Amino acid sequence: MRRSALAAIAAIGSAALLLTGCSKADDSSDGGTKAAGANAATKGVVNASTKKGGTVTYDLSDVPDSFDPGNTYYAYMWNFSRLYARPLMTYKPGPGGEGNTLVPDLATGKGVSSDGGKTWTYHIRKGVKYSDGTTVTTKDVKYAVERSNFARDVLSLGPNYFQQYLEGADKYKGPYKDKSKDGISSIETPDDTTIVFHLANPFQEFDYLAAMPQTAPVPQAKDTGVDYAKSVLSTGSYMFKSYTEGKQAVLVRNPEWSAKTDPLRKQYPDKIVVNLKVNPETIDKDLQSGDATVDMAGSGVQAATQAQLLNSSDGKASTDNTYGGRLVYATLNTNVKPFDNVACRKAVEYAIDKVSVQTALGGPIRGEVATTVLPPDVAGYAKADVYATKGNKGDVAKAKAQLKACGQTTINTSISARSDRPTEVDAATAIIASLKKVGINASLKQYPSGKYFTDYAGVPSFLKSNKIGISMMQWGADWASGYGFLQQILNGAAIGTSGNTNLGSFDDKTVNNLLNTSIQSSDLATRNKMYAQIDKATMEQAAIVPLTYFKILLYRSPYATNVVSTSAFSGQYDYLNLGSTK
Repeated sequence: MRRSALAAIAAIGSAALLLTGCSKADDSSDGGTKAAGANAATKGVVNASTKKGGTVTYDLSDVPDSFDPGNTYYAYMWNFSRLYARPLMTYKPGPGGEGNTLVPDLATGKGVSSDGGKTWTYHIRKGVKYSDGTTVTTKDVKYAVERSNFARDVLSLGPNYFQQYLEGADKYKGPYKDKSKDGISSIETPDDTTIVFHLANPFQEFDYLAAMPQTAPVPQAKDTGVDYAKSVLSTGSYMFKSYTEGKQAVLVRNPEWSAKTDPLRKQYPDKIVVNLKVNPETIDKDLQSGDATVDMAGSGVQAATQAQLLNSSDGKASTDNTYGGRLVYATLNTNVKPFDNVACRKAVEYAIDKVSVQTALGGPIRGEVATTVLPPDVAGYAKADVYATKGNKGDVAKAKAQLKACGQTTINTSISARSDRPTEVDAATAIIASLKKVGINASLKQYPSGKYFTDYAGVPSFLKSNKIGISMMQWGADWASGYGFLQQILNGAAIGTSGNTNLGSFDDKTVNNLLNTSIQSSDLATRNKMYAQIDKATMEQAAIVPLTYFKILLYRSPYATNVVSTSAFSGQYDYLNLGSTK
């Protein structure tokens, strides 16, 4: 989601030497492979290694929303947080769709449901300890869910599924305001290894909620609210050694972690370093020189780097190109005039030249033109095109007709995009050019991705007061189903005052009812049919302009080991056991 510059082109020269020779990973005697080939990490583990040692270095173009597992919503942080935080469930390390397979993590097995899917029971592994040596109990899991879902004025960045579905949730004030020590009564902990969730209505995909980092335990006595991100107590294979805000985080092996209680993590590297606010072009350069092991955001290489890699057989052999269940789209903000009028929103749908946006995002290799909310690789997708235009290049006449229908001839508005994601800015610029042709004048407003949801696009009052009618967005499924993709961006109940991911404040009764009803059905085919209906209803209301079904083009460092692309985290590399020979 960035563009490149000459620095990245210069980097290719040195990279070619690495690509044509043997890397240290190639030399490994325990599974390393030479010339694995394009898309190799989408089919299997590349440069498999059981060697311990070395440093895995992550580069990130901005800062994460939070290192707090209960207060984060970027896919790369859900991926990365598993290194130091163990949720009840997680995803099997494996290539492509295999990575969507749910497996127990802190829990001993999948949830046992009763009462038609309204009650879910889990047991956790005995002997799991925090990095300070204290023992993890289910009371810590309960508290983690309470703090992450019922203190939205303090921790607003993650989803709020538990708040929406737990029985009696509307009466619970959250752990920072509740005077009792009992917490919410619909989460029971009859003993230190058992936890029971009681829901107001059936939720047939609850195991996916249990895989969210919000279920990673937090001891109440050690919680410091929003500042907990600076002193997270680890239950994973690594723990924080240092954290300089806005600059760098360093993780080292957690001495209290034990393979006996964790069949998933392997604790290969000696150290993990996260470099923050690294220029996107520099990230490409670092990946190819070996100074970085992986781009933490997992959003792919820059435009110039992409061109160089794809024009070289050796370069292309070190890339992985996959969907990962993501959609690039523009949200039409229904609480900002005149986009509270559906006809004005439809004018935007018809006006946008999606091919120009696709080009700005990197061309077909970075995504196909989109016409639906659900991507093709998410369950519930049904092919449709409500606002079809010739060649997907927009229709000025139809757009102007919709403007007339909403009583406008000219609209002045703004469009928001993330400043550290150059291709997102380029896509917004392409949209501005399309809109201008029909009389919609949009000015570009850029904000950093680290605060995009907390301070800007995710704050409905900010959008309204600044007359931002359109917001750029990219979304991946919370889990591999239509509900996991649609709920947090379309349900009116998901709208928050800050940290909002329903950026358009879309609150439609039909969509809300379909979402709430679908997840109660025990029949998968019925749920998938309803997800397609939700998609259709959303498009008819012109709440979202689908732009591209996003594909990433990742560069696979020759120094990285145990590299595998997983659908569970939007096609990113699985960070759980990633290693490095440097």
